[in-house]
Amino acid sequence: MSDRLYPYLLDPKETTAIWGGDALVRRYHKHGDPAEPLGESWECWDENRVLNGVLTGRTLGDLRTELGGELTGSIDSSRPFPVLTKIIDAHAALSVQVHPDDVYAQRVEHQPNGKTECWYVLDCEPDAELVLGWARDTSREEVARRVADGTLAEIVRRVPVSAGGTYYLPSGTVHAIGAGIQLFETQQTSDLTYRLFDWNRVGADGKPRELHVAKALDVLDYRAAAAGALRSLAFEQRGLYRTLLVADRNFAVERVEVVGVDAVFETGGLPLAITTLGAHLRVDAGPDGESTVVEPWQTVVTPAACERIGLIPGGEPTAALVVHPQPNLAALRQRAVDAGRTAAEADEFFAQFD
Repeated sequence: MSDRLYPYLLDPKETTAIWGGDALVRRYHKHGDPAEPLGESWECWDENRVLNGVLTGRTLGDLRTELGGELTGSIDSSRPFPVLTKIIDAHAALSVQVHPDDVYAQRVEHQPNGKTECWYVLDCEPDAELVLGWARDTSREEVARRVADGTLAEIVRRVPVSAGGTYYLPSGTVHAIGAGIQLFETQQTSDLTYRLFDWNRVGADGKPRELHVAKALDVLDYRAAAAGALRSLAFEQRGLYRTLLVADRNFAVERVEVVGVDAVFETGGLPLAITTLGAHLRVDAGPDGESTVVEPWQTVVTPAACERIGLIPGGEPTAALVVHPQPNLAALRQRAVDAGRTAAEADEFFAQFD
C-alpha cells in the first residue's frame, strides 16, 4: 500500500462562543486557554490539517484533491468532505435555531446542501435538557408573532437528557442544546444556521446577536414533535461490539468497543472518521499499512482505499465513535442481520430515519 494511504490524525479547530466553557481544554484535551469560553472543537472538517505521516500539514481538502477516490471512494472528491464532526461544550444554552434542507440550500443560498445533524451526549448535568421540536402543532404566523413578542420559549418542546443518549435532528427541526451538556455532533458539512431566539442575550460587542427569522420561517417543520432518544442496534462482529446509533442517508454513526485483540473493521470502500473516547486506540491501515496511535478524544480519518482497518485496544474499555459519510445503509443493515439481529429488529432501527 502507498505510504500516502494511512490513518490521518487531524488537528481540530476550536471556536469560542458566549455559551462555551472550559471542558474542551480541561476534559477533552484540546488546545486553548481554559479561561476563554470555548464552545466547539471541529474534529473532522475539510480544512483540518493532518498531524502525522508524509502528508503532515495538508488539509483534508488537499487530500481530496491529491488522492481523489483513494480517499473518498464513491463520494465526489471535488466537493468538501461531506460530514463535519464536533465536540460541543454547552456551558450555557445555545440559541433556538433551525437548518434548511438540501433543496432550500441550493435554491436560496446557492450552497450544495443543507444540514441534518445528530447528537450523542457525552456528559451532562442532572437536570440538563434539549429543545427538540414543538410541544404542539404551531404555524408560521404564530411562530412569527412569538418571536416578535419574546414568548417563543413557551411552545418549544424540552427533552431531558442523560449521558449516552442519541438524538436525530432532520433539517427543519427547531432545536437548541441546553446548558450543562457536552456532546458529539455529526452533521452535513454546512454553515447554514437560522437563529430564531437567543434567550435575550447579547454578544461580545454588547448587542443582541443577529436573528434570521424570515429564512427560519421558510424552512421550519411546524408539526408537534414526539421523537426523543433513539433506539440503537447493537451486535458483535470480528472482535468489536458495535452499536449503531444513527443511520441516515447522509451519515451513519456508531459506538464501537474493542473487545478482542484481533478486531477488524470493514470500511465498505468509504472513508471513516474515528474519534476515540476514554482510552487511546491504535488504528492499522490494513495488514501491511501504517499504524496511527490515537490519544483519547482525538480523531483520525481512514482512506476509502483501506478496505479493512485493525483496531488495537489501548485501555479498558477502548471505545470510539465511528462516522460513515454517505453510507451504504443496506450493507449496514445486512451486517447487523448477519451478526444475529433479526430483520424485524433491524427494520425497527432504520425506520427511525425514514
